[in-house]
Amino acid sequence: MPAPRSGVTLDTLRMAFDNLRAHRLRSALTVFGVVIGVLVVVVVASILTGMRRNVIEAVEEYGTNSIFAFHLTTGPQLGPRDRAEFRRKPLRPEDGAAVRELAPAVGDVAHCAFLWLEDRTIVYGREKYGRAQLQAVSANWAEVTNLSLREGRFVAEADDEHRRPVLVIGHNVAQALFGALGRAAGREVRFAGRPFTVIGVLEKRKGGFMGENEDDNAVFMPYRTGRIVAPRASDWLMLVIRARSGQLAAALDQAEDVLRRRRGVRANQPSNFDLSTADRIIQQFDGITAAIGLIAIAISSVSLLVGGIGVMNIMLVSVTERTQEIGVRKALGARRGDIVRQFLFEAIALTLSGGVAGVLLAVLTSRLLLWLLPSLPSQIPPWAVVAGLAVSIGVGLAFGVWPARRAAALDPVEALRYE
Repeated sequence: MPAPRSGVTLDTLRMAFDNLRAHRLRSALTVFGVVIGVLVVVVVASILTGMRRNVIEAVEEYGTNSIFAFHLTTGPQLGPRDRAEFRRKPLRPEDGAAVRELAPAVGDVAHCAFLWLEDRTIVYGREKYGRAQLQAVSANWAEVTNLSLREGRFVAEADDEHRRPVLVIGHNVAQALFGALGRAAGREVRFAGRPFTVIGVLEKRKGGFMGENEDDNAVFMPYRTGRIVAPRASDWLMLVIRARSGQLAAALDQAEDVLRRRRGVRANQPSNFDLSTADRIIQQFDGITAAIGLIAIAISSVSLLVGGIGVMNIMLVSVTERTQEIGVRKALGARRGDIVRQFLFEAIALTLSGGVAGVLLAVLTSRLLLWLLPSLPSQIPPWAVVAGLAVSIGVGLAFGVWPARRAAALDPVEALRYE
């Protein structure tokens, strides 16, 4: 009575893994390309997945009903910026006021000027912090961008009107300057050769593009104070437009119309400014990750091709070495399908072991990157593991067909005579 198919399959698998164990070094060298290919795909996927999660958290923290207006293109992008963009005139606080007044779907508008100074160092006694992200903001900036304070208060209208030398600092700045002292509000620091008083400290923000949110390194001052510290601060001004609940699309259209009219853009001309929303920024990032993913796939494809050719070569050698074994199996009643299945399973077992090794190395690499570079997000998605293992099985199946068919085509009488 013939053996059940499941029993035949298990015996074939057992024989395949026994053959791999009998030639451990040769098998390991053969699947090296498969290991590298799977490793690259899974590691790149883990980094991009972690970045995407942090970008979504950071953008949503500002509010899903927010619109970001800037004279240059905002959001993540690949490649150099179009030089023509730098000829655009910057936005002004008056533009924000016009949007607030003339766009019914807009609830509020805040503005922020980025201060590009050579020396960004904040000094408190002997402590220094040189990574400050300096921004001069309107008094409603915290409310519009959903900033939370750990202590003290935010910039007020009076601070802006009287150009007071006051600062609101991010979590990292406070930790670096006052970590061992506790409360920071009320302390005097020096910046740009002037004394400033710290009036508030921000709560730690969620992740950003590379795992760290820039607001944790932020130093906010009143907008008009910033114009004193850096007279050209208004050349890098961004508006954050908060739409009324459920009216984001209308607010986007209305804000664009107002800004186009104020900037003298004709109907047949493209806008000379950029408007971004949370969805648009995430879409831009997805476009970048898709491009990086294609590059990673191209690199891994070369490794998988090399690994597949190596598997095919070693399986052809195995067929030659085991010609008499094949003859004996055929003489005992093994059919062509049994021989094909045996060698296909061996090829798949070979590449699958390489896929498993690649996944394990990817997990270790991701953990190592997270330990060495805590700001670099890394989160291995389940689909990347499944895809890596599926591809490794596919490589074994594709490159094992020819050796398997060649083994099955051997004449049993000639095979038994083979020396």
